[in-house]
Amino acid sequence: MTSIEGNPVAGAGPGATSGLWALAPYPVLVADPAGTVVRANSAARSLLHRAEPGASMQDAVPGWLARAHFEAVPRTRVPADPRADGAVAAPPVAGRIGDRRYEAYPTAGEAGEVVWWMIDGTDRRRAEQALTAERERTGFLVEASNVLLASLNPDRCMAATVKLAAEHLADAAVVVAPPARGKLLTVSAVAGREPVRELIAADPAGLPGLSEALAGFPPLPSRWIDGALLPDWLRPEGLTGPIGSVVVTPLPGHGVPAGALILLRASNPGGFSESEEVFARLFAARAGAALSAARLYSEQSAITQTLMRELLPPKLQRLNGIEFAGGYRPAESGERVGGDFYDVHAGPGEEDPSLVVLGDVCGKGLDAAVLTGKIRSTLQALSPLGDDHLRILELLNGSLLNSHHTRFATMVLGSVRRVGNEVRLRLTSAGHPAPLVVRVDGAVEEVPTRGTLIGALPAVEARSAEVVLQPGETCLLHTDGFTEARGGPLGSEMFGEERLQRALSECADLPAEAVVERIQMLAFQWLHDGSHDDMALVAISAPRTNHLSAVDGHTRGRYTI
Repeated sequence: MTSIEGNPVAGAGPGATSGLWALAPYPVLVADPAGTVVRANSAARSLLHRAEPGASMQDAVPGWLARAHFEAVPRTRVPADPRADGAVAAPPVAGRIGDRRYEAYPTAGEAGEVVWWMIDGTDRRRAEQALTAERERTGFLVEASNVLLASLNPDRCMAATVKLAAEHLADAAVVVAPPARGKLLTVSAVAGREPVRELIAADPAGLPGLSEALAGFPPLPSRWIDGALLPDWLRPEGLTGPIGSVVVTPLPGHGVPAGALILLRASNPGGFSESEEVFARLFAARAGAALSAARLYSEQSAITQTLMRELLPPKLQRLNGIEFAGGYRPAESGERVGGDFYDVHAGPGEEDPSLVVLGDVCGKGLDAAVLTGKIRSTLQALSPLGDDHLRILELLNGSLLNSHHTRFATMVLGSVRRVGNEVRLRLTSAGHPAPLVVRVDGAVEEVPTRGTLIGALPAVEARSAEVVLQPGETCLLHTDGFTEARGGPLGSEMFGEERLQRALSECADLPAEAVVERIQMLAFQWLHDGSHDDMALVAISAPRTNHLSAVDGHTRGRYTI
């Protein structure tokens, strides 16, 4: 008993020339060790017309099968004991017969012949090749998606698109962005080279199908595009010689086209195959989605940055001989803005007082930050009234009460000006923690100013207080985020007013910026990694100065700033 692929089949003895042997649908050929055809069924004779008994294998079958027969003869045998199993067979071979591909399986005949069972494997081979190609394409698309989505930068996304296309789909590739202000942004690459970015003034109508692709219309078949018509501005740097074929594919975006992808081959005048064009469109769909997302993110990021600049606390510096310093930390570590704010509005002249504002809007996060932006804008508009604190607070209170917001705010206003080597302040609190003053000897005083909340009551009441800072003394404005910061050894104790005053006492005779850094450091050490509210503070210091004697010896003279 012999077998093929593990299935037992009838032997090739004389009796096999009739009956089922003759009706076998697969070609079966029996040849002796000398290479002479002994028998062939009707299917074999239909396939191999010369395979008649007595014919030589070299004349009757293709060369690959004749060579395989002589190699199989010494390796193919049946066991000496007929009752034993385990006939030995040479490995199968495969080759072409006409336009088909056959697989031939050798088995041992009873008289030393080799029986060749042939199976048409053309369709299976094609299916395997198609499956392999589809797996490779799927793998490429997965890789492409990962690469394209790795960045939300439009330029890097365009560069990744042309690199992938040039290495896997064509000899070179170009991505053309939609026209903007009469110019076209192109990124091109040749396989193995880095992408090149250019901004040029060109007419996309110079290449058939490009204008339509940029408008989002379906692509033209590549056979309709003559590579010789490719404009010079679309020829990638490093691609020499004539262009054989061109594919122009739109890059679909989210609602609007993201551009066009151009694939170039230098040596394929027959054009891209239909399956290649379909695959190019699949790749272009992913590239277009990634490009569109990158551009959308870039636009939104630019808008956010613009708005954020108006919401972020300003960087304070020395103004009219007075030291100002500010520090801010939002409640949420992932956010940059919150409900606390501060500003310094310079007076119209050096001798005029500057308006200092530090405030706290009820709540935190983006909603509170939006309201702080409105309050800051309103206060900036009211800054010409800088010395009339009550009037400013009344106007701001009316503005908040008439808005749709239900939040209220606390704040402290300060009019600050330098007189000689002194800094004089007039401070007004509106429901805000009282400012603190640290003298040169380390004594800390609480400024006696009080007032009502802003945006909560129809009328505003406030009492101002005057403060004079000698050189080396500092006035500290702070929000309750510092005093209510919970931390310490147990993690639940508040930083508190007393601890803040002790910390400020250690800052005597320090410049404003050093005072802010010192207080922030102590508060953050107290917090560890615990949660907290928005925290803001402003330090106003009278700097150390040198007195310049008057030339005439009678006037007060001047002080260095």
